[in-house]
Amino acid sequence: MSKDYYDILGVEKNVTKEEIKKAYKNLAKKYHPDLNKEEGSSEKFKEINEAAAILADDEKRSHYDQFGTSEGMGQGHQGFDFSDIRGGGFDFGDIFDQFFGGGGFGRSQSRQRRGSDLRYDMEITLEEAAKGITKHIQIPRTASCNECNGSGAESESDIGTCPDCNGAGMQRKTQRTPFGMFSTTVTCSKCRGEGKHIKKECKGCDGTGLVKETRKLEINIPAGAEEGTNLRLQGEGEAGPRGSGSGDLYVVLHVLEHDVFERHGDDLYVKIKIPFTVAALGGEVEVPTLEGNAKLKIPSGTQNNTVFRMKGKGIPYLHGSGTGNENVEVIVEVPKKLSKKQKKILEDFQKESKEKKGILGKLF
Repeated sequence: MSKDYYDILGVEKNVTKEEIKKAYKNLAKKYHPDLNKEEGSSEKFKEINEAAAILADDEKRSHYDQFGTSEGMGQGHQGFDFSDIRGGGFDFGDIFDQFFGGGGFGRSQSRQRRGSDLRYDMEITLEEAAKGITKHIQIPRTASCNECNGSGAESESDIGTCPDCNGAGMQRKTQRTPFGMFSTTVTCSKCRGEGKHIKKECKGCDGTGLVKETRKLEINIPAGAEEGTNLRLQGEGEAGPRGSGSGDLYVVLHVLEHDVFERHGDDLYVKIKIPFTVAALGGEVEVPTLEGNAKLKIPSGTQNNTVFRMKGKGIPYLHGSGTGNENVEVIVEVPKKLSKKQKKILEDFQKESKEKKGILGKLF
C-alpha cells in the first residue's frame, strides 16, 4: 500500500463519513499553513486533504480498499486548489461541501441566503420608557416581488436548469500547481450558484425577485425600557433572494435626557429646594414624580443634601415584576435677606441655644 490514508487521518478502516469529516477538520486546522508555520506543515496539510478526498468518496474508497492505491482513479482527487487557500480565503465549510456533498464535488444547489437585517434607532422620552408605549414607524426596505413571488421569472415555466453547471450551482476547475494537479469548485458565474436559469424575467422586478417598499410597523415599547434596549422584529428586514427568508429588524431605543429627573438603572434621582425653616422644624413638601406631585415628609433637623427614598416611585423592572425607587435630595435654601423681625428672632434663637456658630452653622 503506497499510502495509508486511514493512518494519515488517524481513523479505523470501518470509519463513517462523519468520523472522516471530524478527523479531517481537526487535522486541517492543526496543519493549515496559515495557522501552522512549522516546517513540513504544508506537505502534511496536502497529505491530509488527499486522504480525505479519497476516503470521503465511496467509489474511490472502495478502489483504495481493494487495491491499496489511489492510482487509476483519475487526476484531481485532492479535491481543491491548494494554492488558493494560501491567500486567506480558506473555508472549511466549502471544502467539506467538496468532499462530503455527494454527487462528485459538492451540493447540487446553492445555500439559500436569507435577507439582510435592518436597524432602526428610536428616541423615546423618560415617561414613555417608564410606562411603555406603542409607536408607529415607516421602514424603507426590499421586499419579495408580489408578481413573481420572488422567483424573478415571468412564470414558473420560465425557470429552468442552468446549462453551464447543470443545476449544481458550482463548477469544477482543475489547475496545475507546484504540488501537482489540484481541483477546486467555484460558484457558477451564469446562475451565481442558484443552479437555475430564468428564460423570461419578471417585468415587475426585472428578474431580481425583489422590489423597494416602505413598510409601516407598529412597535410596542415595553414598560421599563432603557437606553440601548434592543427590540427584534423577526422577518421585518430585507427580503432574501429568490423567495428565501427575510432578515430581522432591530429597533434600538435611546432614552432622551429629562429636565427634572436623572435615571440610574431602575431608580430616579431628583433635587428639590426646601426652606431652612422646614429643614429645622420639619414639615411636608411636594415632590415631582413621573405620575404627578407627591407629598414627602421632612423630619425636623434635616441637613442639607439629605437623600430621602420614595419606594416604588421609580422605573418598572423591564425583566420581572417590581419598580425602582425615587431618591429625593433636599437642598436647604437660606434666605438672602431678612427683615428686622426675622433677624431679631434668629438672634434670640442664637442667644438661647448658646451656639457660637449661629443658626447657619447649625444648619450646615
